[in-house]
Amino acid sequence: MNKLQNYYCGKWVSGDGDGQTLYNAINGGIIATASSKGLDFARMLEYGRSTGGHQLRKMTFHERGRMLKALALHLGTKKEDFYKISWATGATRVDSWIDIEGGIGNLFANSSLRRQFPNETFCLEGDMVKLSKNGTFIGHHICVPREGVAIHINAFNFPVWGMLEKIAVNLMAGVPAVVKPATITSFLTEAVVKEIVASGILPVGSLQLICGSANGILDHVSSQDVVTFTGSASTGKMLKAHPRLLEEAVPFNMESDSLNCMVLGTDVQPGMPEFDIFIKEVQKEITVKAGQKCTAVRRIMVPENLIEDVQIALGKRLASTTIGDPNVEGVRMGALASKSQVKEVREKVQLLSKQQEIVYGSLDKIEVMGGDTERGAFFSPILMLNKDPFKNTDCHEVEPFGPVSTLMPYKTIHDAIELAKMGKGSLVSSIITADDKIAREYVLGAACMHGRILVLNNECAKESTGHGSPMPMLTHGGPGRAGGGEEMGGMRGVFHYLNRVAIQGSPTSLTNITGVYQSGGKQVEDVKHPFKKHFEELTIGETLITHKHTVSEADIVNFANVSGDNFYAHMDATSLEGTIFTQRVAHGYFVLSKAAGLFVDAKKGPVMLNYGLEECRFTKPVYPGMTIGVRLTVKEKVDSEKRTPEDIGKGIVKWLVDVYDETGETVAIATILTMVKKLQQD
Repeated sequence: MNKLQNYYCGKWVSGDGDGQTLYNAINGGIIATASSKGLDFARMLEYGRSTGGHQLRKMTFHERGRMLKALALHLGTKKEDFYKISWATGATRVDSWIDIEGGIGNLFANSSLRRQFPNETFCLEGDMVKLSKNGTFIGHHICVPREGVAIHINAFNFPVWGMLEKIAVNLMAGVPAVVKPATITSFLTEAVVKEIVASGILPVGSLQLICGSANGILDHVSSQDVVTFTGSASTGKMLKAHPRLLEEAVPFNMESDSLNCMVLGTDVQPGMPEFDIFIKEVQKEITVKAGQKCTAVRRIMVPENLIEDVQIALGKRLASTTIGDPNVEGVRMGALASKSQVKEVREKVQLLSKQQEIVYGSLDKIEVMGGDTERGAFFSPILMLNKDPFKNTDCHEVEPFGPVSTLMPYKTIHDAIELAKMGKGSLVSSIITADDKIAREYVLGAACMHGRILVLNNECAKESTGHGSPMPMLTHGGPGRAGGGEEMGGMRGVFHYLNRVAIQGSPTSLTNITGVYQSGGKQVEDVKHPFKKHFEELTIGETLITHKHTVSEADIVNFANVSGDNFYAHMDATSLEGTIFTQRVAHGYFVLSKAAGLFVDAKKGPVMLNYGLEECRFTKPVYPGMTIGVRLTVKEKVDSEKRTPEDIGKGIVKWLVDVYDETGETVAIATILTMVKKLQQD
């Protein structure tokens, strides 16, 4: 019999003993056994910290991002192998696409975050804070990788996506991971990890895998580790209360199953596009992954006058869903992950049946195409009707983790909001409406109890990713019952694995520490114009003090003629009463343009182009007769990666442009970006 292996301290090892037997969800055949008995979890965690963590922390964000991209490209070449294995989990091709290609896409999305981070091993967060009157003492925040391990305890429903969406974030941050997938579908996770290890793309020790039980691993966590959990709320609460987590103040990120809901707006009537969109979206969320998604819809809220219409329309769509072996053409819904899941979902439906009735589907009869109804883990879609959801509240408290949902009426949108909040915290809610006033009322009313809200109408339906699809650049999580944690979320997700520290000191010291110029820091002049220097030759804090220019009325008139900006404050001295201006004022963009004229070196050199403008402020009016000058300082250097081998080596230089008047006071300040050629073109 095949025995799954654990990836432990750089080696593939089988656990001792027979372990847990894993079954094919379609035909009940034995796939493998899984055991972690004999693994030293303390050693495993220390290996990750000392070996994997050490290597990852030496890499910059850009290097880590390119690593994730390379991994995504590699796994993409192996995806068909994963599809074949995924079939045994009960998944259709569409279900597997969400799991496999969704996970790979998550790697791609997180790899692109490198462009939002510096090409450094750490990053700054927020702006500099002035802590003294004269600005000689300031503060800032930097974020560095935690020197621990991310321990991911994942659910059975997404053995690929669940792993990849989590490790993408911790690896981007520079933290290694130990992944514990749910054992019943760990055979698919094992296959993916074997490909990751074989690729050699990740540093040794940055990823380890436990296919069997992980009981006892939390006894060995330290304050620098991070634990994440996806699964049932009851299990999550038990893990969250582990004494070691409390003693070491270990961050615990929990994403638990929740009673998500979809709401049909009071404006929608049969025949409208939004009605059809609603029916299609609900049916999809009941049947995709056989309802085994943490984001699946469990509660369907409909205006009371449309209950019958929705029930009939939903029943017809559910009846058209062919259940069976995903390898058989025409099958649209596969099986639950295991017979134990069938038993659990059946028990939950029976409990719900005490307060509401089944209006579609059966616990006793199911038609299956090509599968084994006795040995397989098939389950009929179940639609229930709760006529009084404010009184019969089990539907807001009991979740059957399968293709089961409850239809319920509401009178007003306020009632829908209250019903949605009775779920006590959900990952996602959707409202389908053609009226944005209704959408606004629902979103603002229900937002406090949801991690994500989808507003769906005919305008966005074709391109919408749907109710059940969390996106890597948005936070995935929710309050209350949903766990209160956050997964993914772009840069937000990465910051979960970084330690934020406030640093204080002089502007010069913090400039030297952070590699980003801090206002008030030491400025160094050079006889060579900075625009004549290549990317590598420029140093942070290097400053050009320009010649000066006295602004005239002719400057203002000429700029107005060129730009077409004839705003009264620039052109009509008789219209200034009641304004802050005492005379005609120079255009802010003239001041900035003239500043460029003062600091730009006109001859061809390493500066290739102006790349953009950030954080521009006009802080003091400039009147005719005032004299302005510029202090141009190298603020930050951002390396650019070559897109092709023939591409020119270059980087982006951020310059602090400080325009000041004859009194030395700043009149305009901005950050401009230029693309600068590198000296070394390798």
